[in-house]
Amino acid sequence: MFVSYKANYPELAKQLEESLDGKLPSGFADKLPHYEVGDKALASRATSGEAINVLAETLPQLFGGSADLAGSNNTTIKTDGEFTKDAPKERNIWFGVREFAMGAALNGMALHEGLKVYGGTFFVFSDYLRASIRLAAIQHLPVTYVLTHDSIAVGEDGPTHEPVEQLASLRAMPGLSVLRPADGNEVNAAWKIAIEATNKPHALVLTRQGLPVLLNSSKLAEDGVRKGAYVLSKAKKDVPDAILLASGSEVHLAVTAQQKLADKGIDVSVVSVPSFDLFEEQTAEYKESVLPNAVRKRVAVEMGASFGWERYTGLDGKVIGIDKFGASAPGETIIENYGFTVENVVQTVESL
Repeated sequence: MFVSYKANYPELAKQLEESLDGKLPSGFADKLPHYEVGDKALASRATSGEAINVLAETLPQLFGGSADLAGSNNTTIKTDGEFTKDAPKERNIWFGVREFAMGAALNGMALHEGLKVYGGTFFVFSDYLRASIRLAAIQHLPVTYVLTHDSIAVGEDGPTHEPVEQLASLRAMPGLSVLRPADGNEVNAAWKIAIEATNKPHALVLTRQGLPVLLNSSKLAEDGVRKGAYVLSKAKKDVPDAILLASGSEVHLAVTAQQKLADKGIDVSVVSVPSFDLFEEQTAEYKESVLPNAVRKRVAVEMGASFGWERYTGLDGKVIGIDKFGASAPGETIIENYGFTVENVVQTVESL
């Protein structure tokens, strides 16, 4: 049957064979947008949505949806409709309010091979997904999880919808790569990593709130995200007075604090840390170039549980994190009350 199909539809047959073999079209990500300083501040869930739609143009095997949160997760392929038994060509799956079932279905599709599958939900609801994520990790399945609304910045929805321990929890899972990008350029790099994966699931942890494009990310993010951590903004000295580490939305906070510290004569570098697990895969030489052993004054900044950051801050450093549940209030109010301000970062560095 396939021989006949191949004779009648050679291009489609080639697509199918390459998809089943895990091959990607040359330049599949070439049309991803580039973000520059001064561009509109977009949430990483929004730039992820842009990436999905650009990738869908060149990857017919890209296929996925959301657990009844497609509008919030930005997971819809806009050129396609709803996948049903009567519309098998469409690529949007409405999984409904059933995260675990969504994860199980994605695992089954990944086991079949030939598709690049993804599923979205709010980050706090990754707890409902967890058993299926764990099975994906055990089976080395290239499933991508789009996990949005990643912190207390969610705001008024309160502690039930504000993830705190989820980052540390998923980072602890063997075989799962967790990426929390800081702007659109880091998002693009994260999506490329996830799409290229053949034997590992990836969790993309994304914001609800807008994120400014970071200086240097358009040049450094592509390679830096692949390495898990990189010096986004260098100190003026060869050996900085201190190092600020951050992921996601807090990277911009760290860069702003760097400028304030410079005004006080304290010269620090800023390290973006989108992925612990990818950084741990790097050579000792690379790790030393990012986090020199000679610099013991280190402050990590992340709107999540502090657990895990001590491996990078060391005994002499500090972590500005969250080790209690969130609260219901406007996002900016909660962020300030929980200590994620330039002033607190500056004071914490000064206290070392």
